[in-house]
Amino acid sequence: MYLYPLLVVIAASSYGVVSTIIKLAMRSGFSVSEAVTSQFFIGFCIAVGIFLLTNRTKLSLNGVKILIFAGVLTGLTNILYGRSLNYLPASLAVVLLFQFTWIGMLISCITKRQFPSRIELISLIILVAGTIPAAGLIDVGLSQIPFQGWLWGLAAALCYSLFLFVNGRATASMTTSNRLVLISFFAFMMSAVFQSPEIIWNGTLFNEGLWIYGLALGLFGMIIPVFLFTIAVPKVGLGMSSILSAIELPIAVMVSVILLSETVTALQIVGIVTIILGMSLPAMLDRNGLLRKNKISKHNAKNQSNMPGELKKHIS
Repeated sequence: MYLYPLLVVIAASSYGVVSTIIKLAMRSGFSVSEAVTSQFFIGFCIAVGIFLLTNRTKLSLNGVKILIFAGVLTGLTNILYGRSLNYLPASLAVVLLFQFTWIGMLISCITKRQFPSRIELISLIILVAGTIPAAGLIDVGLSQIPFQGWLWGLAAALCYSLFLFVNGRATASMTTSNRLVLISFFAFMMSAVFQSPEIIWNGTLFNEGLWIYGLALGLFGMIIPVFLFTIAVPKVGLGMSSILSAIELPIAVMVSVILLSETVTALQIVGIVTIILGMSLPAMLDRNGLLRKNKISKHNAKNQSNMPGELKKHIS
């Protein structure tokens, strides 16, 4: 009941570390474009290493079309988010990216052709309510924000939501490490087209120390989240995965306080607690129902095991 939701939380938490690592890279004199390119290049190299160590079969291309979309969406999310930072304060850019929570729920409702449950709606409202104070957006003036900033930020949120949706689709006859290699490859190709591929051959990546940040970004921004989302999202569902992924914002705030010595206000702490409450609400309210279902299933299985063989065969 808790394993797959926990994997989603860990994956989203790793994404929350990425913005702080990029800021550390910028303090060392590297640009956002260079940091993002190093993220996907080293992430792809790690994915290839994992595949070679864990698989004795050849790389499978079955269902590669959907993985192309997953890789492209991963790259686009980072590119669009970087573009939004050119026009927006960091706090507002995070809030706009955070809109993937309700966008993901909307995509889930459209694809399943059903409305979200009451618990999911209440949780979503609480999450949105906690977003603004958690990001420290109360004191930010919005009147001078260019339209392009809003557009890039919401586009990044849409791509992130679509990535969760596509990555949750099962691919037959393909291992998780196989999926990871293909997704990371297409994500790197996307970043190479729009970012700074020259860092690979001009010495910036390995001679100037960018690889240290690229290694951290590759692990937390590519390998861990894609690997865990691939396993967990099909089990948890897109709507609930979007809610659980809200942990990304509190983690981003807390890591920036620890590593960047940024200050956090009491209002931000209230917002973070509100987000965590909104995330936990579905599990807390639905716990009794899930346990009751498990007991009923065990009871039915026990009764069936006591049936005569012919009757059991007829039921099956």
